[in-house]
Amino acid sequence: MLEKEQILLIIYFTVIILFFIIFGIIFFVAFQRRKNKLLFEKLKAQQRFDEELQNSKIEIQEQTLKHVSWELHDNIGQLLSTAVMQINILSTSIDDKTSESLQDVRSLVGDSLQEIRNLSKTLNHEVIENIGLEKSINVELTRFEKLNFLKTKLEVTGETVYINPKDEIIIYRIIQEFFSNTIKHAEASNLFVNLDYKDQYLNIVIKDDGLGYDMDSVQANSGLLNMKSRAALVNATLDVETAPGKGVLLKLQYPFKNDSE
Repeated sequence: MLEKEQILLIIYFTVIILFFIIFGIIFFVAFQRRKNKLLFEKLKAQQRFDEELQNSKIEIQEQTLKHVSWELHDNIGQLLSTAVMQINILSTSIDDKTSESLQDVRSLVGDSLQEIRNLSKTLNHEVIENIGLEKSINVELTRFEKLNFLKTKLEVTGETVYINPKDEIIIYRIIQEFFSNTIKHAEASNLFVNLDYKDQYLNIVIKDDGLGYDMDSVQANSGLLNMKSRAALVNATLDVETAPGKGVLLKLQYPFKNDSE
């Protein structure tokens, strides 16, 4: 009888121990799941915060550029237009020789006015939305040609696909950042741009034949960081290849969004 009670007691304690072990395992698993869920939610919240912060920065930049565009077009453009009118009036009251010399000044002022208008277009995101990505790039490249900065070429392959205007602005600003770096630092003679429309994505390749640079020394460069952060906002992949004396090559792949997205 005593032996039977001992066996029952052992079974009883074994069941209790198993119960606590199982309860401990269940509690641990539930705790880990809860912890992982909280960490995931925290990560998503941080990502949303970073994205909203980046969007806010871009919105501020766009509004600033838009304001500068208006100032160039309305104020400086108006002053140059007035200067052209004054030159035209003055040319009617002077001798032919002086008038001929004055026409050179008029031509210079007129070219400056046109340059101001072209620059204004590239800064105002509303203008870019209206004329589209390809024409915006072409306006910028044409401006470089007229100013004798470098020789340019734009090549478009594939069938053009509609791009969300907000994404289009971000893509254009990435391209514009590359152009700016080329003009300021590359000492390039040629600039090539290819827009290749595929079924699922737009592949953009930009290449200059400038000085190039050591990638390891400019990983923290603000221009490169700006391009990468903007690319991330539209789920695009961006890669830059360069080396001293080898020019700079930019590859940007933008995936087209479904209508449901």
